[in-house]
Amino acid sequence: MPAPSYNFDTPVDRHGTWCTQWDYVEDRFGVPDLLPFTISDMDFETAPEVLSALRGRLDHGVLGYSRWRQDDFLSAVVDWYGTRHAAEVRPESIVYGPSVIYQISQLLRLWSRPGDGVVVHTPTYDAFPKTIAAHERRLLGCGLGDWPELERLLALPTTSILLLCSPHNPTGHVWTAAELDRMAELCARYGVAVISDEIHSDLAHPPYVHRPWSLHSAEGNRWAIVTSASKSFNIPALTGSYGIFGDSATRDAYLRRLKEADGLSSPAVLSLVGHIAAYRQGAPWLDALGTYLRGNLQLIADRLTEAFPTLDWTPPQAGYLAWIDVRPLDVSDEALQRELIETQKTAIMPGTSYGSPGHLRLNAGCPRTKTEQGITALIEAARAVQRSL
Repeated sequence: MPAPSYNFDTPVDRHGTWCTQWDYVEDRFGVPDLLPFTISDMDFETAPEVLSALRGRLDHGVLGYSRWRQDDFLSAVVDWYGTRHAAEVRPESIVYGPSVIYQISQLLRLWSRPGDGVVVHTPTYDAFPKTIAAHERRLLGCGLGDWPELERLLALPTTSILLLCSPHNPTGHVWTAAELDRMAELCARYGVAVISDEIHSDLAHPPYVHRPWSLHSAEGNRWAIVTSASKSFNIPALTGSYGIFGDSATRDAYLRRLKEADGLSSPAVLSLVGHIAAYRQGAPWLDALGTYLRGNLQLIADRLTEAFPTLDWTPPQAGYLAWIDVRPLDVSDEALQRELIETQKTAIMPGTSYGSPGHLRLNAGCPRTKTEQGITALIEAARAVQRSL
């Protein structure tokens, strides 16, 4: 039987759909109608198998209260982890959450106190500092690969949690088994709990392989995986996420807060339908998506190498976010952004949003023609700034 064919080349007009990336680009960049390569959703329709399942549920016509603790949803997650990530997940370890950040917020409250330290790797996904600060915890940043600094921070008596991004956003780094084992050993040694945000886990690019934290957690150490199909299948507007929690006491406390304190235990039913269809039927689409994204990222690498060999840029190990170190070009962040916005009419996320000046994060989750426009705009903007020096 031939493999299904999926079309990622045809642009979808997202204007007028309340789209954060397209309709509200002015909120972040101060100018409307820019070509955006910004927030991390994709410009592709989700898998047709998911759309078909959603239409079928809507055709039923009744959209009443529903339950996430049922076999269709739980077994879909269990089977996905078994087939996609070679990891055994017990159904009773799974919890629902309206979003990944909601789960992180609840775990911060359960596992730490105001003033405690939360270790994150830098550069840092921009929602992490905001969430940590909103809960009156202290962000302790550690550069990727700086193991002595990581141990120093984990050893601090007020450090309670390692908030891990796996694979890492914005760099796209896929943690190796040895790296995860080393982190697990350090966290167990110093009594630090681990929250592993694995929302990009399905988008690791071969030969890199994502390994869930559950395969590396140390005996007796508190840990939780928080994730969703929303990134890999481009369904964040459906809301909904799930977690895999290592201990029953945390699960029970979390679910009490979800239901009794926050009144959020009834899930978005279309999110459940979307997750189940994605995990049961969406693997061929996801494989085709991965191939297409690698083509986009290689295009960026080829164009940058041709234009600026000193950048020596290589595609990320996971995802569709091109994290580009532009410091070798010796151009200021402000001048480059000004040229991108005012002349090229293009929005690309500045590295300062992630605590890393001299970088850009370009979203390549889009048709190849748009990727070509984005990298052309970046090259032209950088050349213009260089000429002005």
